[in-house]
Amino acid sequence: MEKKNFRPDKIMMYFRAEWKVLALITVSGLIYNLGLMAGPWFEGKMAGCLMQILTGTERFPAMLRLAPAYVIVIGTVQLARYIKRFYVRRFANNVNRRMKRILYRTLIHKSRVELEKEGAGNVITKAISDVDDCVEGMRKFATEIFDTGVALFGYVCMLLYYDWRLALCSMIFPPFSYIIAEKMKRIVQTTGAAYKKQTGKLNAVTLDRITNAITYRVFGCEKERGENYEVHLKEYEQAAVKANIWNAALPPVYKVIAMAGTVMILYFGSENILGMGWTSWDVAAFTTFLACYAKLSDKSSKAAKLFNAVHKAQVSWKRIHPYMERASEAVEKDEIAAQNENYNAESSDKDVKNEPGGSAVHKSGQQSEKNSVKENVAVADHLTFAYPGSDPIFKEISFTAKPGQIVGITGPVACGKSTLGKSFLCEYPYEGHLTYGGRELSSYTENERSRIIGYLGHDPELLGDSVENNVLLGDDDNVWTWLRAVCFDEEVREMEEKEKTVVGNSGVRLSGGQAARLALARTLCHGKPVLVLDDPFSALDRNTEKQVFEHVKELSKDRIVFLISHRLYLFPEFDQVIWMDQKMGTCSSHERLMAENPQYAELYRAQVSEKDENILSSEKKDHPDGAQKYEDIE
Repeated sequence: MEKKNFRPDKIMMYFRAEWKVLALITVSGLIYNLGLMAGPWFEGKMAGCLMQILTGTERFPAMLRLAPAYVIVIGTVQLARYIKRFYVRRFANNVNRRMKRILYRTLIHKSRVELEKEGAGNVITKAISDVDDCVEGMRKFATEIFDTGVALFGYVCMLLYYDWRLALCSMIFPPFSYIIAEKMKRIVQTTGAAYKKQTGKLNAVTLDRITNAITYRVFGCEKERGENYEVHLKEYEQAAVKANIWNAALPPVYKVIAMAGTVMILYFGSENILGMGWTSWDVAAFTTFLACYAKLSDKSSKAAKLFNAVHKAQVSWKRIHPYMERASEAVEKDEIAAQNENYNAESSDKDVKNEPGGSAVHKSGQQSEKNSVKENVAVADHLTFAYPGSDPIFKEISFTAKPGQIVGITGPVACGKSTLGKSFLCEYPYEGHLTYGGRELSSYTENERSRIIGYLGHDPELLGDSVENNVLLGDDDNVWTWLRAVCFDEEVREMEEKEKTVVGNSGVRLSGGQAARLALARTLCHGKPVLVLDDPFSALDRNTEKQVFEHVKELSKDRIVFLISHRLYLFPEFDQVIWMDQKMGTCSSHERLMAENPQYAELYRAQVSEKDENILSSEKKDHPDGAQKYEDIE
């Protein structure tokens, strides 16, 4: 969690957050850059001393006194430079870490639809390259504000001290380099944005080739995909050349323009030495003035180069700014939620204190019991959902589910079953109401909602890690408990490294049924009050499905389970069934739907033979609680 009042979408906030490091940079930067003034002064003094030694007006010990002093001063200045650069790099690393952490948190809360729409390559480019470029611009700014700004001010003061007229004449040229750098802002940003765009496309094509390599090979598409890759690679190279050529070619131009004043110094400075100019100089003064101007010109060219770096950073910041804005909104929501929780807690304490003695305790107990029931109920009231810019997937769905209930969700293909399940994740706004514990589910923070909703999609995501880590996700628990719950323990014991066996990227080393059961084991292990299981048994045979279902039912006596499935022969065991069709949903019991809904009855009978139905009806009649396990149905 970021610090309170920290706004991730404001650049200045990153500087404020690192104020201690910036304070050290400021002190060391001032010592270093003001100390640089001593270099030209000593150089001029030693040049003058050398001339005096050659003419016999001074002896060699005078040079011996100057040289050690020069070495000590330069050593002190370079030590300050090292300290400044060390803390500038620390500042950049801290900001880089902070930005990437914020971006990462934002990305993991984006829906898969949003990520797929944007493209994995573009997302990776933003998450890594754009953050690096943005931070690099901030680092150069923090560096050059001293190495250029303070140093320029010092050199200007020295030049004005030695000859203010010549200083003003020679300093006409450096500002031109700044003006040109500002004029080149548009082309630097345009080429930089095009380069970033092509980088994202190339990353996306590369990931596509890696992910779908076998498919392309089997279906003979490798040549076509190779040609497509070459096209993107060529476009990337062209964009990179255009972007880099401006960044590489402009700094020398800036330096040449800034150094143009040297011609005036050589002419008018020589007149000063001859006593014919504005000021009377000796060789030491001339050398000092020329060295100061050379360093000022070099700093001026770096200032112009800094403008280009800042322009490049602005391009990257614009690309990642939407993620930072979203993170900023999340921080504000968390702060508001925390304030509300504190307020509610204070109000509850106040109410209890205001009750007289035993009456308060009695009333508190009754209220607590009532709230405990309310807090565990999930209610949908005229729930309607549509993706942005599209027609509703479903509308006007209502139901009430209590702990211990299993609610089946089914319907024809593409009727919105999975979308209803995803509604619990609140990835997109919905209409109507979907509440848990009397509170709108969308009003919970991400952290609060993650403690309530457990979700298993029909395309489970597995880590390229061991069986154990896929289930426990770092928790300290007995993995075999959950493997037995999904009838996967025996198969794991036969693997080469048992629970330590690595399943490969996305579970590539497992069969479809094994991957589904492993994902289900993880969901049960980290069981939440509400479980949404999207077709968890689709890859299982009927016998295994029944066993796993009985275990799920046993482990979910105090939970609400929404089970989405197109296989209906277990639906008589469910407490409620939501039938979805024609964008509408009907919540009822299995028996009532069989009597009143011809489509549901037809679909059920098409999957369950008459023998199966008689067995199911008999077992349900004999065991209303559904506790007895089914025998195998041949």
